[in-house]
Amino acid sequence: MEQAVKKIQMVDLKTQYNRLKPEIDEAIKAVLDHAIFINGPEVKSFASDLSQYLGAKHVIPCANGTDALQIAMMALDLRPGDEVITADFTYVATAEVIGLLQLTPVLVDVYPGTFDIDVDAIEKAITPRTKAIVPVHLFGQCADMERIMTIAKKHNLHVIEDVAQAIGADYKFKDGRSGKAGTIGTIGCTSFFPSKNLGCYGDGGAIFTNDENLARRIRMIANHGQSVQYVHDEIGCNSRLDSIQAAVLGVKLKYLDAFAKARNRAADLYDKAFSGNKFLRIPERVSYSNHVFHQYTLVLNRIDREQLKIFLEAKGIPAMIYYPIPLHSQKAFSSDRYKPGDFPVTESLCASVISLPMHPELEGSTVALISSAVLEGVEKFKLK
Repeated sequence: MEQAVKKIQMVDLKTQYNRLKPEIDEAIKAVLDHAIFINGPEVKSFASDLSQYLGAKHVIPCANGTDALQIAMMALDLRPGDEVITADFTYVATAEVIGLLQLTPVLVDVYPGTFDIDVDAIEKAITPRTKAIVPVHLFGQCADMERIMTIAKKHNLHVIEDVAQAIGADYKFKDGRSGKAGTIGTIGCTSFFPSKNLGCYGDGGAIFTNDENLARRIRMIANHGQSVQYVHDEIGCNSRLDSIQAAVLGVKLKYLDAFAKARNRAADLYDKAFSGNKFLRIPERVSYSNHVFHQYTLVLNRIDREQLKIFLEAKGIPAMIYYPIPLHSQKAFSSDRYKPGDFPVTESLCASVISLPMHPELEGSTVALISSAVLEGVEKFKLK
């Protein structure tokens, strides 16, 4: 009897679970046994372990990555009308919380090779109303934090790192020092959405900082603004990481670096398959950061992307477009501030990027199959 061919996944969480099943089942069972489902010992233990892993003095778990960004901005006393600079090429959550708090999102372009925020564009966008910068470490590689921090210090600005796609990545300073993504700015924020490099089995997030007073305020805001029970010093929110999710994360954190190595092995195979092809641009790797490859994203040159995507899917190969519409073109962020052509790189990327399956469970033979199909599709769907 022939063995069924395993379906290719963008992210293979089932295979990963089966690999870690004994540890994860035991961790979840411990929560079920003690029945402390909110703020159980697993939450404190995971926060401590993540703090040690990152080298951050304080890690405050919360309900999701969007909450993490919102709480960070609330803790920094940003007020309605204050301007916050972030990348135009990113997921909506980064800018969504800026608008939600009645702050003014100021969008800037990104670099074509790394997809990270253009540092020169940041400085040009600063005005007397600018209060913070939110660099997004997109797809798994750090933005140029040393330059960003220099600009922030010069203009007395806060820096909130969005590390949802790059947890575990290392930033390398020119003097030889290094720091984990999310620990370099004023505050770091991450998501533990299941598909992330460090993901739970539901929603979850965390906030990092080295500032004692800021950490105290973040904890208070995340817990209804309480300093002690039933004493509410300010308006806060209810944002908690459940004990079961913390238990899952506590297991997976031990494997995060191994996951990153596996992702890099797959990325290296993709690079080898696509390098030198004039119709494909592989992700740029920079000297100041390693890459943990949350996504493996190609830039297509004169290829019909939609036909290529359909072609791949017909072969059982999923592909995704991150992101098809620039933030400045979304109705929610429309503004007289922007005009056509202000974001040439973002507009080009939104029209030409395609992301291939990327996860630690990818085998070399599967990467070869995917790569071969991509190259076949590229030959088929060249634009004249």
